[in-house]
Amino acid sequence: MQQSFIVRMAIIILFCTKPIVGSAQPGIGEFYKASGEMHRWYFSLSDLVLVIGAIAGILGGLRIYANWQSGKHHYIDAQVMGWFFSCLFLTLVGTFLRALYGIS
Repeated sequence: MQQSFIVRMAIIILFCTKPIVGSAQPGIGEFYKASGEMHRWYFSLSDLVLVIGAIAGILGGLRIYANWQSGKHHYIDAQVMGWFFSCLFLTLVGTFLRALYGIS
């Protein structure tokens, strides 16, 4: 009696989960759609990000120059390294996105 109950429950669970299993992999079509969108918009967005990065770099350079002129020399190294690594981050993210979406 116990075994037949387990078999019946297994059959009920199987039939209840069959529609869920049948609709597996829902993200592949969306990934191809996003990839197509990235091909269309990548170069415009890449130029926009580089312009924003250049403006932030100029403002950071002015801030470092102002600190240097006012005599606050003890934070200069940390600020220069921060701005350097932010520029490096922008470059690497662009390269990573090109590789991810196969944009050449």
